[in-house]
Amino acid sequence: MPKGSTSNPIHGRVTVNGHKSSQDETRSDPNGKLPNEDNRKVGLGKKVTLLRGISIIIGTIIGAGIFISPKGILKYSGSIGMSLVVWIGCGVLSLFGALSYAELGTCIKKSGGHYTYIMEIFGPQMAFIRLWVDLIAIRPAAMAVISLAFGQYILQPLFMPCDTPPLAVKLATAIGITSVMYLNSISVTWTARIQIFLTFSKLLVIAIIIVPGLYQLFKGETRNFENAFEVNNMKLSGMPLAFYSGMYAYAGWFYLNFVTEEIESPERTLPLAICISMFIVTACYVLTNVAYYTVMSAEEILASDAVAVVFAEKLLGKFSIAVPVFVALSCYGSMNGCIFALSRMFYVASREGQLPEVLSMIHVRRHTPLTAVLILYPMTMLQLFVGDIYSLLNFMSFLRWLFIGVVVLGLIYLRYTKPDLPRPFKVPLFIPVVFCLACFFMVFLSLYSDPVNTGIGFAISLTGIPAYYIFIYFNQRPKWLQRAIDSFNRTLQLILEVAPAEQ
Repeated sequence: MPKGSTSNPIHGRVTVNGHKSSQDETRSDPNGKLPNEDNRKVGLGKKVTLLRGISIIIGTIIGAGIFISPKGILKYSGSIGMSLVVWIGCGVLSLFGALSYAELGTCIKKSGGHYTYIMEIFGPQMAFIRLWVDLIAIRPAAMAVISLAFGQYILQPLFMPCDTPPLAVKLATAIGITSVMYLNSISVTWTARIQIFLTFSKLLVIAIIIVPGLYQLFKGETRNFENAFEVNNMKLSGMPLAFYSGMYAYAGWFYLNFVTEEIESPERTLPLAICISMFIVTACYVLTNVAYYTVMSAEEILASDAVAVVFAEKLLGKFSIAVPVFVALSCYGSMNGCIFALSRMFYVASREGQLPEVLSMIHVRRHTPLTAVLILYPMTMLQLFVGDIYSLLNFMSFLRWLFIGVVVLGLIYLRYTKPDLPRPFKVPLFIPVVFCLACFFMVFLSLYSDPVNTGIGFAISLTGIPAYYIFIYFNQRPKWLQRAIDSFNRTLQLILEVAPAEQ
């Protein structure tokens, strides 16, 4: 445990000046205690069922990419046939990663995902570096990007055929971000219910693409599949970049591990939700691309920036105006799933003493991690209006796979150092080995293909080392400063009506 931590050794519970919330208190007092008016235990309940778990994974993975521009894989693979092979291969590789995380989630039954596993296996310093990079750069930039796609496509039907004004896009994006933060702040149950609705909405629009496309295929529209594996068009040198693009499209399979403590029967639900979700996502991705290819040639797809819209205009007529709305709903589902999961990582990091203690407190009536939900809001809005979002994503793309590879390497390490650790779900060893090698290959590919941006991202991550020693390890503050911090925490606690979780 790092120096200066205020965590209770039992379950890492954090208290304010030694006080914790009590259910029989009726009003707040000067010591920062808060009431629990509905007489329920203050904490996060086990509200993630199998269906909700599936909706978190599918709803987060399937964003705007499959509807907008699946041309990256086609461009780098060089042929329609090889692009479909890459989509299937990336689905299998992502399943390998997800199964590895399922084993970790059932033997380390804590929320927090990557952060928690690195903390448990490699210690607090490496975990803090991961947390630091996530907090200052990766998560705000990623949230801003998917939110901008939401703003762009929710307004598109209003401005067609003209371009949407950039300021209008940013304002719609800001409203979307604010609404998803508010939703996650007021109710875990409603957040999960809306995520289920949004997941079914995006599966519906995928079905609207797949069914007419396959109907055309069965009618004999196969000209685009002739010579699908034409050797002259295949680019073996581009295959690594094709797989890199594909793995990015499947990213999000790890988010259910961020809420492990809220899953009903995680030993059963976590692996089952992961397997079902990855099968559905892979099938959707492959069949959607098959549907595109029945209507559009490879040249048309490579020339389009919004493949689903062009597909709908060719095949669905006036109904095509609804496609941007469905794409926006898909983006909103990804935003909602990300905030739901990431807030738990910040909640756990606070519980471990690596973020301010108020972030590990729960709203006394709504039972949501209110402060952990809101922490990303100011950084995301800042990135949205003044940041160079896409450059940050380029800087950090390799760090995602580096840390995921480190986590899965930790799974292999645990197999040898703690062979007796209870493992309710255990995968064959070749699965984490293959996936780990794939992750480190993608890290190497980033270093080779874009050394400048990768180097900048690596330098940004290294700033986490001095930050760890300044804020965590050497945490001996002057008494006047500590009193001021405690007073600020209590004031924020009273304003937001949050209290330490009860065990």
